[in-house]
Formats: sequence, structure tokens, C-alpha cells
Amino acid sequence: MKIGVVGASGYAGGELLRLLSKHPEFEATYLAAGSNAGEKITSIHSHLVAYSNRSFSATSASEINKCDLVFLALPHGESASLVKEISSQVKIVDLGADFRLKKAQSWKKYYNDSYAGAWLYAIPELPGKRAAIAAADRVANPGCYATAIALAAAPAVRGGGVDASDIVVVAASGTTGAGRTSKVNLSASEIMNSMTSYKFGGVHQHTPEIEETLGELQGNGHGSAVKISFTPILAPMPRGILATVTMKTSQDEKSLRALYENAYSREPFVKLLEPGFLPETSSLIGSNAVHMQIAVDPHTSRLIVSVAIDNLGKGAAGQALQNANIMAGLDETLGLDAMGIGQ
Repeated sequence: MKIGVVGASGYAGGELLRLLSKHPEFEATYLAAGSNAGEKITSIHSHLVAYSNRSFSATSASEINKCDLVFLALPHGESASLVKEISSQVKIVDLGADFRLKKAQSWKKYYNDSYAGAWLYAIPELPGKRAAIAAADRVANPGCYATAIALAAAPAVRGGGVDASDIVVVAASGTTGAGRTSKVNLSASEIMNSMTSYKFGGVHQHTPEIEETLGELQGNGHGSAVKISFTPILAPMPRGILATVTMKTSQDEKSLRALYENAYSREPFVKLLEPGFLPETSSLIGSNAVHMQIAVDPHTSRLIVSVAIDNLGKGAAGQALQNANIMAGLDETLGLDAMGIGQ
């Protein structure tokens, strides 16, 4: 299949190129990068030596329409205008936020921009999603935080073992989650030896994604009963997410662990760790895997879920490729690793 990547000079775009370079069925034929058009790919992604003789192309709808499937790895707000020019024959996986939300009012609240509508929200491990993704021509790839948090909470919320109206999340992310654009607060001098919260006070844009997704698992439409209090933290590391998700529960740890084992024991990329082991971001780098651990705090009657992913892997490019594999009728694990590179 002929594959296009638009936004190939960014961090997620670069990770897509790395994954595509070893994919047995996908051929990266069109690699576009707006302001970097004409530049050598290795001048930005020096590790991608498989693309040594290639340069970034300009963004062109006519070139996209020569592809069988295209990944849009663009800043939020740019996909919506471009897709109007893309043929319906081209399958699309959008890594941006433009088509993730079902509620127009949520989009207005968190993005303050015109609402473009909703595509299928594609986390393959959630109930019913694989069949829907396989039948879809256009899917919205979830946000990195949203992927980790939704997978961490889903079995308990679906099983009805927790109070979904009071879910508290504190999560730390590496700096690549903020994109490649230069920002003073993300420079090495500013970020090293320091951690800080950001988008403080429940204003992070992934909040409505998580609420809608978990709400669907309850069967109540668009997540009206689900409420997330989410505090993100910027961590002094390039990539990775570690989230702690807590929910009030009346169930014991054994019962809740059974819910999680039943949900994920057959999943190739989601691993509930053995008791006594905790997720580490360094274990996930370069993989499409999710590691999690659960416990019940009897003092507060809260389920605690610790979950880690690579924000550029399962949180972006890895999940995008997993979705593309499913859309193309291929084994969803093709070109993807379930184990990270480690320390």
C-alpha cells in the first residue's frame, strides 16, 4: 500500500517514519512537511538513515490523493481544512485533535475554535472498537494522555465497580508531547532538574476525550456521568507518560484485578503487571505497549491505577499505525513492538 505522512518533520511524524521503514506491507511514498519542504529528512531526523536520499515534500492534496492511506500528523486545527481536498478513496488516520470530540460545546470550551465534526475515536483495545476501525475510512487517533488514562480506567468503569463521577488523575509527560516548535520553557536549561504542572485547574484539552470515551462504556451516551479531575505535569525527559488514576470503589482488589485481567489478558500491547511490579516509562520507549498496575487503598476506598506509555508510541505514532493496520485488514501488530528498548 502507498502511504503518505503529512507533518513528517514533527516528533510524531518522525516516529511514524521510523515505524514505516520496517513495515512489511506499507510503503512510505509521500512524506510532506510544510515549512521544511525541500529539506533532507535526515537534517531533522538524523536517526532515520533509511531515508538518507529523500527530502520532505510540500503539502499537496493531489499528492495525498495518490496514496492508499495517509497519516495526518499536523498541529491541531490544520487537518480539518486539508481533508476537504482529500479523496474519499484515501483512508485517513488523523493524529491531531480536530475530529476527536462528539460534542461541539466541548470543542468550543477546550479549543475555542470552529467545530469540524467527529470521526471514529480509535482505541482498538476498547470494546467494539476493532470492528468499527476495520470498517472505517477515517479515524481520529486519540491523544496521548487520553489513551493512557482511558485504558487505565476502562475496565473498572465498564464493570461498574467505581464512582465514575469522581475520577482523579495526575500524569507526567515528556517534553516531546508539546511538539517540536521552539519554546523557552521547554529548553534544556529550563526543564532539566525541574518538574511543574501546566494547564492547571481542569483545563487540559484531553479531559473531554476521556469523559466521552468512558461515558460510552457506561452506555449513557456521551459521558454525562463521567467527570475527570486531571492535572498534567511536565517531566524532565524527552518521551513517556506516567499517570496515576484514582476512583472511589466499594470492591476489593481481587475482584478489580479480575476485571482488568479479563479485559487485557489477550491484548498484544496492554500488560497488567504481576503484583509487586510497577510501570516505568523507560520500559516503554520505542514500543506500542501499555503497562499498568492496580491497587486498592483501603484507607480511602479508592482504586489506584498506575499506567505508563510512550507518548510517541501508543500515545501517537504507534497507535496510529496499529489503527492503520486494522483499517487495511492486516495483523494489527505489523511493524510494532510490544517491548521497549529499556534502559
